[in-house]
Amino acid sequence: MSRRFDHLGDVEAFVAVVEHGSLTAAAVALSTTPSVISRAIGRLETRLGSQLLRRTTRRQGLTEAGRVYLEHSRAAFALIDDAERAIQGQDGELSGLVRLSVPTTYGHYRLPALLQRFAVSYPQVQIELNIANRNVDLVAEGFDLAIRLGQLPDSGLVARKLEDAALCLVASPAYLERAGLPRTLEDLRRHVCIPFVMPSTGRVANWLFRSEQHAGNERSDIDWTPASQMLISDDVLGVVSLAEQGVGICQSYDFIVEDRLRRGRLVELLPQLRGRSRPFSLIYAPHRRLSAASRALIDMLAGESESAGD
Repeated sequence: MSRRFDHLGDVEAFVAVVEHGSLTAAAVALSTTPSVISRAIGRLETRLGSQLLRRTTRRQGLTEAGRVYLEHSRAAFALIDDAERAIQGQDGELSGLVRLSVPTTYGHYRLPALLQRFAVSYPQVQIELNIANRNVDLVAEGFDLAIRLGQLPDSGLVARKLEDAALCLVASPAYLERAGLPRTLEDLRRHVCIPFVMPSTGRVANWLFRSEQHAGNERSDIDWTPASQMLISDDVLGVVSLAEQGVGICQSYDFIVEDRLRRGRLVELLPQLRGRSRPFSLIYAPHRRLSAASRALIDMLAGESESAGD
């Protein structure tokens, strides 16, 4: 009986050429030579009876047949990858690789302690952690899990809320000594505010407040847009660093500034207007079979959030 799929190495070479842009780059990625890659593509085209690549001196372009074959080849390799990931850890000690993308806030202030405990419990699991303030494409970029901030659009992804992170307004003692203490929301218009530009929209993120409670009335939510001559983008932790150095006032999460507040490096302002929060959620693609290692990390992260809420 002949082997049905003895050409999978040629298929892998074809995918590598497309993804890396040239025979030479594909050869480097697969630890072989351009001539070997070229022969693999030739064998594959002969087998299929169709040209897959348009060869030029500089780059390999896809034909229509090549585009269709690439799409199905990627899907097939993804299924094989999912099959391997699904059985990792079923026998013996849990192992495997988990690729996780998180924003800087969580990456610096929430995850380190959690990942340390996970590493102790599962020493054979490798974590590849991407810390960046952008929404990665889980499927296209090959991430297993991601943590995202805010209300999530209906993207078809599975989302498990980790926490509603409380917000507070802060400034340094040096700034308050110089500029005075704001006592009302209207007072903020006369102060230096340090707003953050959301990377997803390019707009300044509103500061979230809850109005003071008066007799017989419920508190209402206020979305207030800070104005300033200084705008921070990409790294939201920059607003806290600037506030700590006395530049002005910022709004941040309690879990980021709590130590600075305790040590007196920052002072909370307008506590009567606190009460708002933003959600952090763990997301993953529903159609992708998660490895045992990924499921273990999900259980730990979600379990910690449930314990914190008890």
